Amino acid sequence: MKKSFVLFCFTALFTTVAYASPASDSLLAKYKAEGVAKTDVAKAKKDWTAEVVVEGEKMSCASCHGTDFSKSGKHHKTGKVIEAMSHKVTADRYTEEKKIEKWFKRNCKDAWGRECTAQEKADFLTFLIAQ
Repeated sequence: MKKSFVLFCFTALFTTVAYASPASDSLLAKYKAEGVAKTDVAKAKKDWTAEVVVEGEKMSCASCHGTDFSKSGKHHKTGKVIEAMSHKVTADRYTEEKKIEKWFKRNCKDAWGRECTAQEKADFLTFLIAQ
């Protein structure tokens, strides 16, 4: 029993850390410098499907990206296919800081009608790299 628990903890820790990239690590350090003390993966998971009315339409992150991160999504207005959010499917998903920040800016405005805070970005990034 004790051996299984230790193995489980090691596996859980390794899985989360193994998929972080220099870009995600750098951004998380930047968000920390901006005042983020601790990330909240549970809040990010909940916020992913939280609906907000934007321009008369109910929106959430899941509206375009879905909830199965191994599958592609589709933009709600243009119909453009969005590659899977999982780095296991889209290997370069979280490898470029500039791209990550660009998509946070656009997608937060689309889904929430505003830019995300450093806390929200840190929460979402930590949540997403664990998928």
